[in-house]
Amino acid sequence: MEEKHILNAKLYDALRKKDADVVKQLCEDVDEHGLHILTIHDDTVLQAAAYAKKPDLVLRLLEDLPDRHLDKLTRQNHIGNTILHETAISNKSLEVAKKLLEKAPGLLCMRNYMGETALFRTARYGKVKIFEFLAKKISGYDEENQRQFLQRRDKTTILHIAILANHFELALQIARKFGQLVGEQDADGMTALQLLSCNREAFHRADERGFLDQILNYVSSAKREAARKQEQKYESALHLAKFLIKRDTSWETTYPGIDQSKPVLHKFGGSATTEKRVEEPPMSSFGIEEGATKTPLFLATRSGYVEIVQEILTLYPQAVEHIDEKGRNILHIAIKYRQLKIFKLVTEIDLSLMRLVRKLDNEGNSILHTVGKKNKEYVPNKMQGPALELQDELHWFERVKKVTPPHFIDHRNNKNLTAVGLFDSSNQELRQKAVEWIKRTSEGCSIIAVLIATVAFAAAYTTPGGSNQTGYPVLLHHPFFAVFTMADVLSISFALTSVVVFLAISTSSFRFVDFINSLPNRLTFGLTLLFLSVSMMMIAFGATVLLMIRNGERWTKVILYSFSFMPVGLFALSYFPLYLSLSKTYKYLLDKSWRVISQSYWFQVPSRVHKSSTRTSKSPNPMYSQYTMSV
Repeated sequence: MEEKHILNAKLYDALRKKDADVVKQLCEDVDEHGLHILTIHDDTVLQAAAYAKKPDLVLRLLEDLPDRHLDKLTRQNHIGNTILHETAISNKSLEVAKKLLEKAPGLLCMRNYMGETALFRTARYGKVKIFEFLAKKISGYDEENQRQFLQRRDKTTILHIAILANHFELALQIARKFGQLVGEQDADGMTALQLLSCNREAFHRADERGFLDQILNYVSSAKREAARKQEQKYESALHLAKFLIKRDTSWETTYPGIDQSKPVLHKFGGSATTEKRVEEPPMSSFGIEEGATKTPLFLATRSGYVEIVQEILTLYPQAVEHIDEKGRNILHIAIKYRQLKIFKLVTEIDLSLMRLVRKLDNEGNSILHTVGKKNKEYVPNKMQGPALELQDELHWFERVKKVTPPHFIDHRNNKNLTAVGLFDSSNQELRQKAVEWIKRTSEGCSIIAVLIATVAFAAAYTTPGGSNQTGYPVLLHHPFFAVFTMADVLSISFALTSVVVFLAISTSSFRFVDFINSLPNRLTFGLTLLFLSVSMMMIAFGATVLLMIRNGERWTKVILYSFSFMPVGLFALSYFPLYLSLSKTYKYLLDKSWRVISQSYWFQVPSRVHKSSTRTSKSPNPMYSQYTMSV
């Protein structure tokens, strides 16, 4: 084994064990001291100590470094990082950075092989203190000379990298200090606001988590701290978005919005009008055709970031009429990516609504057609079966139909498909999965219900305490005996009724219209009866145990009787998450009922929804009648 390898092994082991004295002593035995190359990636001892976040050791090694080796402080490793690059990843190394620039000022402008300076690295790792120190060093430079510090070779700026790394507070500081970076585009043509509009971590709030997670936040201090940091990140992202939106006018780059005043209600003839519109050039552009698609307004709509959309429409309400190169407006995007909050936000803008709902894209699709063009990357909510997913799709069709002009409901696109036809064909696979899922679920619930009914029926003939010689129960006049009797009878009744409900589901025709309310309501009702049956059985069980204890029964018998009820309870509780996911059906029905009441002459509530629903109801081709024909 070579002497060099033995020395490097001792140095590396000492660094790993954080033994600063041994490292310092070993470095004194070599000519280059702390600039001795230690790793196979050409990292020096100084670089390794800086990367390991040992600033005290780095300062000691710098003090012992002979002046004849100061020119070697600019030494780079295999990826081009200097000692200052490694120092920039820790706020604790601020004193190290000051010392390094005193000894070798040229380190400030050195770039690694990706074109990153040490200042760029501070933005990547979100180190605010050392960023502020290095930023002051270039504050006196003009914009052209600052560019080499702020942008790497692939055109990514420090503002881009701060947003991509979720350092939103630092990104806001960068945007304010270096305003020229706000409109800079990376190699993909994305600005800072566009990247923020695609960042999934930016606008995720702690209060949007489930009820159980919120309870755990109060119990666990670690979870409380994580929730606090998440909320802080959200606030920082929101402030950054507001700052960038004020300086963004990309929505002005639009394509012509041609109003197709003649809907196509038949499949004869050509589609020259639409084909001509496809060939028309944009009114204005950024120089690249993708610019219209990548506008922050549409990117935020696609990602579901209501905060960005609302802020843009508050500052620039006319931006709602923006159209991309495919002829789509904001309603097309919100519907395609199933962003309900943004859809509701836009449909409340009465001034532009009539123009938006009449818009056809370059393929002749109305906003109602877009319901059948769901994004392929769309992922439904957790704990949601295919039947509930299909129900969501049908609810989307209903709500979009209410704002669609009546003469566009039967409109045919360039493929001669109506909105209902397109929806029907694109959801056939989902419908088949929904049928299989709901059949399997109802059959499983039926088995559990029969099992409960069997146990409850057997319990009715095995009375607690036994019977006397005449056949009457010994504990007949005990209060808990009445509780046992009533609970057992109700348990049988609920279980058998649920079996009938699940049987009705299994024998349904499974039309599209059945999945809107009928089948989910039946399944919810059946599960409600099933859980009521389980609850009554548990009450009967409790009354039985109390009766047996008071009658002087042995504990072994009580325990065996208790264990006999456990499988039934576990089977039923396994379906409880499904029951929770079905509960939203009731919320939808209550909202719909209130809407009907509010539109009656007893409660005259003038609103745009009332007008649109009245207008839509006159359509000669309502959705329900067409879905009734589907099998």
